[in-house]
Amino acid sequence: MKVIYNIPPELHNIEIPLQPVVIQVNDFTEESARMFTEQMSMAHNTGQKVTPVEISSYGGEVYSLMSMIADINASNLPVATIVKGKAMSCGVILATFGKKGMRYADPDATFMIHEVSLGAFGKTEEVNATAEEGRRLNEKVLKMMARNCGQDESYFIDQIHDRKHADWFLTAEEAHQIGIVNHMRMPKMQIDMNVKWSFK
Repeated sequence: MKVIYNIPPELHNIEIPLQPVVIQVNDFTEESARMFTEQMSMAHNTGQKVTPVEISSYGGEVYSLMSMIADINASNLPVATIVKGKAMSCGVILATFGKKGMRYADPDATFMIHEVSLGAFGKTEEVNATAEEGRRLNEKVLKMMARNCGQDESYFIDQIHDRKHADWFLTAEEAHQIGIVNHMRMPKMQIDMNVKWSFK
């Protein structure tokens, strides 16, 4: 995403104290979730009106995704999501948590939706418990994504079932048609700085 500064001549020699925060999401791990929380907090202290979240990801851990979603839901600033290149698995779900009307994608981006997968090993009871948790998370995140896209809650669950649970790849145009993104273009952040003189 391009950041444009409109700075009048009077301010050319003045250092800008705080740069706007643009959050980059490439993976979903405990560390990336922690950094996401820190950057969301920083964005509230720069004076910016929107927190842009750029996503280019193959996916990752669903619990880390849930942490990022919690940060977005608790944010006092609207969040714009911007897909560059790819948004797969956790990435496509996060993309739908941008504020409605503020979800963007590169026209050449690729999206991929699939069911939650949790690795399971150990005793039969442990494997069964992990499988049950996987089903719970799968239903939860797919319903959340459907609501964000303005679809019936079962929309993505039904679509995946109809595809025999295979990975579902979409173009940016297809993602736009079903409400995952609102705009097929990259946005620009413009910062206008002004100085006002007065003498009393």
